Amino acid sequence: MAKHRQYPVVYINEKAERSLRGGHPWVYGEEVTRIEGEYVNGQIADVFSEKDRYLGSGFINDHSKILVRVISGNTNDRYDDAFFERRLRYAVDYRRTVMGERDFKCCRLIFGEADQFPGLTVDRFENVLSVQIACLGIDLRKRMLLDTLVRILRGYGETIDAVYIRTDPALCEKEGMEAYEGFFDGEGLATDGIGETVITENGIRYHVDFIGGQKTGFFVDQKYNRAAVARIAKGRRVLDCFTHTGAFALNAAAAGADHVTAVDISEEAIGMAKRNAELNGLSDRMSFITSDVFKLLTEMAEKDSSDYDLIILDPPAFTKSRRTVQDAERGYKEINMKAMKLLPRGGYLATCSCSHFMTEGLFKKMLHSAARDAGVSLRQIEARQQAPDHPILWGVPETYYLKFFIFQVV
Repeated sequence: MAKHRQYPVVYINEKAERSLRGGHPWVYGEEVTRIEGEYVNGQIADVFSEKDRYLGSGFINDHSKILVRVISGNTNDRYDDAFFERRLRYAVDYRRTVMGERDFKCCRLIFGEADQFPGLTVDRFENVLSVQIACLGIDLRKRMLLDTLVRILRGYGETIDAVYIRTDPALCEKEGMEAYEGFFDGEGLATDGIGETVITENGIRYHVDFIGGQKTGFFVDQKYNRAAVARIAKGRRVLDCFTHTGAFALNAAAAGADHVTAVDISEEAIGMAKRNAELNGLSDRMSFITSDVFKLLTEMAEKDSSDYDLIILDPPAFTKSRRTVQDAERGYKEINMKAMKLLPRGGYLATCSCSHFMTEGLFKKMLHSAARDAGVSLRQIEARQQAPDHPILWGVPETYYLKFFIFQVV
């Protein structure tokens, strides 16, 4: 029986049992009724109900509020190298299927809990893998996992020249991990470098700073949403707010927009966006503004500006907790209402939220309120989500975070 395996046993209350049976893989420390057996943080533990029924196995860590991150519900699994290789191959094969040969070159290979690798993010930028680790159990196995992942990719004929690992100090503290970053010294991999590569997405080329850029260096989750915006951009005057490295703006310009203005508060982001425009020969159709988007939209609204007939709002997450959702909703409403007022009748609005705490229902409610206060109606063109290399795992709401809509303002 599973209870007699070599692993420590964590018994949990009914609330936690319902959550696990519903597909959510986290067990919080406050949900644990007792633990049998000695353990070391980061090792595997079995999870049982109070009625002694096996519920799953995962990484245990009493330094974290999430005591166990379940990775399997199969009592026959043995958590050796072969087990993790099967998991990695499954994740890679999934991306090869859903992304196709071209888009597989630049995509998310591992998406944390959605791939049953809690706290692990791996983005592929052509010949570079950019890795983030936020789980002690993964961190303790990173050499085996990354060596295996590189070997799997090379076995499919893919070129991987470097792997760079980044950790978030705040998340590391919560996990009891040491924060670090640097090149991974696997077989045949570069162990130093400038930390920049060039990728191609939707036919647009980008410089990617995988050392100094945000998160892993580039946001691949909006790939197909950028293509959707490009389809309506031809001949239009476009304002791309929170442009970051210019991805939406470049897609619009390449699709034949009359002119694109890209705005971001970060001088470094605007500098990279300009470089990307030059890389694609699009500088003559684009202009760049370093400004706070809230302030800029307010100034434009006060001037009753009508310079644009397509506005793109791709803000950072305004909330990272349930406690600040109401404040975030006000921020989303402010920028959306002002954008709606600035657009002429028949103009287009692309808007999104990348916070899973700002649920689809809350986001739609906010858009209804913004449209009402702006005195306009919204004709929905598309409702979209993150690209399929960021799969949404039903039962794990944290994996569904990106809500994206395109409207015509009427």
